[in-house]
Amino acid sequence: MEFSDVLARRRSVRHFNSRLAVSDEDVRALLLAAVSAPSAGNIQPWRFTVLRTEAARERLAAVLGQRWATAAPVVIVVSVDPRPCAARYGDRGEMLYSIQDTAAAVNNILLAAVDRGLASCWIGAFDERAVRDALGIPAPITPVAILPVGHSAESSAKPARRPLDEVTTWL
Repeated sequence: MEFSDVLARRRSVRHFNSRLAVSDEDVRALLLAAVSAPSAGNIQPWRFTVLRTEAARERLAAVLGQRWATAAPVVIVVSVDPRPCAARYGDRGEMLYSIQDTAAAVNNILLAAVDRGLASCWIGAFDERAVRDALGIPAPITPVAILPVGHSAESSAKPARRPLDEVTTWL
């Protein structure tokens, strides 16, 4: 698929076809896309927890408050370990660079999913500590995004976007 098509087809999907599985090969491809993201100082502070079993997804559902997300056959929890960025870049590394790096990895997963005929949604509204505790993610590693992944069971029109001249300043 052409990259411009991937961008045009990306949607936030909240309904998944439960009859269609996501292969280990697909999950691996998404994670390889994630670790190809740029990273300040090539530190790569991202960490991934892949939930494939119903029991693991149920543990997440119990604390997430968005049960629809755990109906997907795979959920990838993307977390950050801020320590290496803090060690190299101080507060700015810990509070900004580590989050930027992890966000780039998340976006790569979303785009790679589209390229493989899959769908996802970037979830950022959750209790970090509750998710960490439910999944056994050790502190100070912190979940920053939850990505349900599966085959879409919905079709949606392209969402409206603000015009470029409204969000761009040319100097």
